[in-house]
Amino acid sequence: MKKYSYVGVAFIILIFGIYAIPKIVNKFKTPQLITIGKVPSFEFTNQNGKLISNSFYNNKVYVVEFFFTTCPTICPKMNENMVTIQNEFYAHQDFGIVSFSINPKYDTPKILKQYAKDNGATLKNWNFLTGDQDKIYDLANNGFTLYAGENSDAEGGFEHSGMFALIDKQGNIRSRLDEFGNPIAFYDGLDSKGVQQIKEDITILLKE
Repeated sequence: MKKYSYVGVAFIILIFGIYAIPKIVNKFKTPQLITIGKVPSFEFTNQNGKLISNSFYNNKVYVVEFFFTTCPTICPKMNENMVTIQNEFYAHQDFGIVSFSINPKYDTPKILKQYAKDNGATLKNWNFLTGDQDKIYDLANNGFTLYAGENSDAEGGFEHSGMFALIDKQGNIRSRLDEFGNPIAFYDGLDSKGVQQIKEDITILLKE
């Protein structure tokens, strides 16, 4: 009986290994990043009063978010996580961040500059942008498909996505695939897993 028990245990271990090894390998496999689309042209004013367009980010990998400075809900967490991304890639001249304000009537360059200072946004390639609200909303909703809009019933009077978009050096929106082979499209800026994923994928794009 013991002989058969040992054989049975060995068989179970063998079967487990057959199924487990591919999963272990996949865990350490470099993610495949696909192209979601092209970033539309934009030009807005940054926290220093300078016009910033797509051309500023030519040959740079960058992360995009939509937020507003008086946001009482998800923005503080988003930008706390964005600062960790900033710090990870601070030494890379070919890395940047763009934070588009969805409340540009309030978020003037002066307000944005103080917000950047208060929140530790010191990367020279991190632009906080303000401008025409309709153009910003069109960029968010149609250009990136990251929702942004006014809502008097929402805390702070606005609603927006908590996701980050990842852009490569050619101005393409890039994304990894999930375990089913589907593009995740964007990265959860509120979740540690999403932040870790975007850090890994920034590293990949910086080497391209």
